[in-house]
Amino acid sequence: MTLLVNEIFYSIQGESIHSGRPCIFVRLTGCNLRCSYCDTRYAYEQGLNMEITEIINRIAAHRCRLVEITGGEPLLQSQTPILIYRLLENGYEVMLETNGSLDISRVDGRCIKIVDIKCPTSGESDKNDLGNLKRLGSKDQVKFVIGDRSDYKYAKVTMDSISPDFPEEQILFSPVSGGITPSQLAEWILGDSLNVRLHLQLHKIIWPDKERGV
Repeated sequence: MTLLVNEIFYSIQGESIHSGRPCIFVRLTGCNLRCSYCDTRYAYEQGLNMEITEIINRIAAHRCRLVEITGGEPLLQSQTPILIYRLLENGYEVMLETNGSLDISRVDGRCIKIVDIKCPTSGESDKNDLGNLKRLGSKDQVKFVIGDRSDYKYAKVTMDSISPDFPEEQILFSPVSGGITPSQLAEWILGDSLNVRLHLQLHKIIWPDKERGV
């Protein structure tokens, strides 16, 4: 069983409520979306076929139990849920970052799913599978990347489709890098008394000149 892998690297987690924790990243190749602000275009096609056992061995070389499967869009590859299951069975804490366009229910419920709901400035908001908002587990997270006021309004309305039992502090509002300022987004959140988490891309603060995994 193989997966097309763009890169595997050990770094600091920067795009979830687990930001700041050391983490091993497995970036898979391929994406079905072309977001206007995408910062991983190099993962659209570049990659090497790797056996799942080889991937796990590469992960095991690091003394870290947190693993994130990212992309691209990991769920485009049929073997991704198998990799996640194998890692969970080996005692890893596993996160899946997905663009929100594909059904997350085929992923093991123990996996922390970070579901990125696309707002209008991405150019891909019509591709959202909003059914995923009803498939969320208690450990999952929802992320909105916000480029302007219309995106913010879209995120506020879309939040209403999330179960009221889902923890609001696991809903992340993140400004588009190079777009609106964090302070502007913070003012909107405070002005509307939203109990969401303002989220910044920590890795871009630590390594502002790095374009790929570090």
